[in-house]
Amino acid sequence: MGEAARRLPDYPWISSYPPGVDWAMPIPALPLPALLDEAVARHGDNPCLNFLGKTTSYREVGRLVERAARGFQAAGVGKGTRVGLFLPNTPYYVVCFFAILKAGGTVVNFNPLYAERELAHQIEDSAIDLMVTLDLKLLYGKMERMLAETRLKRLVVCRMADILPFPKNWLFPIAKRAEIAKIPSDDRHLSFSSLIAGSGHATRVSIDPTQDVAVLQYTGGTTGVPKGAMLTHANLYANTVQCATWYEAKERAQGQDHSGQEKLLGVLPLFHVFAMTAVMNFGLRLGAEIILLPRFELDQVMETLAKERITLFPAVPTIYTAINHHKRLAEYDLSSIRFCMSGGAPLPLEVKEAFERTTGCTLVEGYGLSESSPVATCNPAVLHPAKKGSIGLPLPGTVIEIVSLEEPRRVLPPGEKGEVCIRGPQVMKGYWNKPSETAQALVDGRLHTGDVGIMDADGYTTIVDRIKDMILCSGFNVYPRNVEEAIYLHPAVAECVVAGVPDDYRGQTVKAYVRVDDGKSLTADELIAFLKDKLSPIEMPKQVEFRGELPKTMIGKLSRKALLDEEERKRAGGQA
Repeated sequence: MGEAARRLPDYPWISSYPPGVDWAMPIPALPLPALLDEAVARHGDNPCLNFLGKTTSYREVGRLVERAARGFQAAGVGKGTRVGLFLPNTPYYVVCFFAILKAGGTVVNFNPLYAERELAHQIEDSAIDLMVTLDLKLLYGKMERMLAETRLKRLVVCRMADILPFPKNWLFPIAKRAEIAKIPSDDRHLSFSSLIAGSGHATRVSIDPTQDVAVLQYTGGTTGVPKGAMLTHANLYANTVQCATWYEAKERAQGQDHSGQEKLLGVLPLFHVFAMTAVMNFGLRLGAEIILLPRFELDQVMETLAKERITLFPAVPTIYTAINHHKRLAEYDLSSIRFCMSGGAPLPLEVKEAFERTTGCTLVEGYGLSESSPVATCNPAVLHPAKKGSIGLPLPGTVIEIVSLEEPRRVLPPGEKGEVCIRGPQVMKGYWNKPSETAQALVDGRLHTGDVGIMDADGYTTIVDRIKDMILCSGFNVYPRNVEEAIYLHPAVAECVVAGVPDDYRGQTVKAYVRVDDGKSLTADELIAFLKDKLSPIEMPKQVEFRGELPKTMIGKLSRKALLDEEERKRAGGQA
């Protein structure tokens, strides 16, 4: 393992580390645009972005970023200026993301599916005056109202037709005329073509990677009001290096080097922190061709995987589940896929094994959160097999500690259950303008995740559940994930969510929401009978609700929050 690793005998994961990876490896603290500059220098003529068949080389992306950075500076963006991105997966997102950073600004990601109330809150909270969006009514319509109702002062509007290949680029304005917004010609609107029209280079801005915030990443808001995690340049650069190092260990162990040859499918939304790092930044680090899809449509994903011969496919468990259950799965050749990282939600073992059987790829589960840029742990991709149900080992430079739920400053030994905490170069600077919340989340240098977990003697951590999702049933703690894992063992179950709902007698009771696989049948009695030898009586679902579909978040994560909101509306007498 090297001299550095041998000086760290107290960390149980050191002895389990993949061959060729040094936990104590140096991780440089660099401005995030260096990631793109390095890729352009190494892979200039290679395809960088592929959007619906139109490719853009690394060199051309670099040029566009430079021109856009100059345009942003001319529009008033300077050191620390926050600029919003209200975009789906398109080349505009990648170009504007790095151009804002090169101009000295900070990117604020916005979810295009947010309601106007949520958009208005985030605009005011992040104090942005400039937003980038598309000329589609679905997006521009919301931003037009934000111009009138919030502090927002100006929009950079990108033309959808300009990023489409021929002949789609000239057919789109005709076929989709009803979906295209009419953009006023005034000083509150700036076209992307005007933004990049100037000549020359952007003025170089001095960036302190460890202090200057690259991205304000708002948390999902599953509890309370969303908060902006301040992710520095060094945070995001470090996490990209950590993820790439983990993957490259697999390449070296197999005697391979696919640098500059990878094809990575980007269907997860780049405005989400997992895709921002595991798709965009990771792809740039490897010099991959990043094939972008604007949204998840299963048939389009299947066709793209097969036609483009995708080799890297970061996704969330629900996407892998959907592929596993595709009615015409046997018709698609997915054998080109070699490596996949799953994040965003727990990966059921049955989903992992089924996807690996179908493709022959290595699918590893990672773990993290917005506040850690986001990846903190991952199962090894080579030699050491993943431990069932584990989120893996800490990435290089990362320390995972399990602390007591009753005494949060007391670190527990392996084998004891407590709150998972993270230290490392990828951990956020704090929450934007929220010192009290920052003080609660960052204690003694540890990021408190709110997840309950156990670390074993080999340094592998298993997440038991979210502290806030834990069900208190007749005084006993019930962990939804444990119940869900048992339900997934039934061959008829495609998806499930377990939640605690109010109960006058028990305080809370266990309820399971289940989607049955197409062509199969299952009753509540049959499911309960199946679970009898797999769950204790206190864990056994007392209510089972079957649904044709289960609600999901924008990245395809099953949404427990949406189901609990429905339950609350029912109790309040409203309509679910």
